[in-house]
Amino acid sequence: MIKKVSIVVPVYNEEATIQELVDLVVMAPLPTGLVREIVCVNDCSKDGTGKKLDELPGLHPEIEIRVMHKPVNQGKGAALRDGFKLATGDVILVQDADLEYDPADYPKLLTPIIDDKADVVYGSRFIGEPHRVLYFWHTLGNKFLTAFSNMFTNLNLTDMEVCYKVFRKSVLDGIELKCNRFGFEPEVTDKIARVRPRLRIYEVGIAYHGRSYEEGKKITWKDGVRAILTIMRFGLGMK
Repeated sequence: MIKKVSIVVPVYNEEATIQELVDLVVMAPLPTGLVREIVCVNDCSKDGTGKKLDELPGLHPEIEIRVMHKPVNQGKGAALRDGFKLATGDVILVQDADLEYDPADYPKLLTPIIDDKADVVYGSRFIGEPHRVLYFWHTLGNKFLTAFSNMFTNLNLTDMEVCYKVFRKSVLDGIELKCNRFGFEPEVTDKIARVRPRLRIYEVGIAYHGRSYEEGKKITWKDGVRAILTIMRFGLGMK
């Protein structure tokens, strides 16, 4: 029976948004009977993010909030691995710290697992929910990477690169993740597709309020190239 969700938040230089984001996570609705914990991993931020994180338990004493400060910046994938180890929930939900994704979508993301219809749930920015209009080439790149990943995994996802991914804890415990940076997305997708017997993977539409690069967006075309290489690396069975 699913009783607890761990919301894992990798954080790097998000001084301006992290406390507002956690406010939204604390207020977000959950399916009946489900409790939450928040696990924030500070990936050696250079701004005031660490101080803002340390204030969170006092700001929200009613919620279990765990904060880890990494001594060296390693990237999103490494921060998530550390967060997964700290998580104690039956279900783990990945949440970015930059306000691009809306915690109000948690019921949609969690319900397929709560109802025992899914083992993994991906959000999708491309199946009909509200989203901010930004970059054509960024969107095209996301769709290309998803299609390229699908060729190797034989999944029919519409948004492999999405932040919102939800896993039963047992799924993550059963796979070994290695990528330190944004390669986490294609790596975890490849590895859940290889689990046998096959996992039940769902996709649900989510809202998306993307940031511009002037507002702090971090992903660039170089990360897209790395994602292609990561897809090929794991898709071809390389370590």
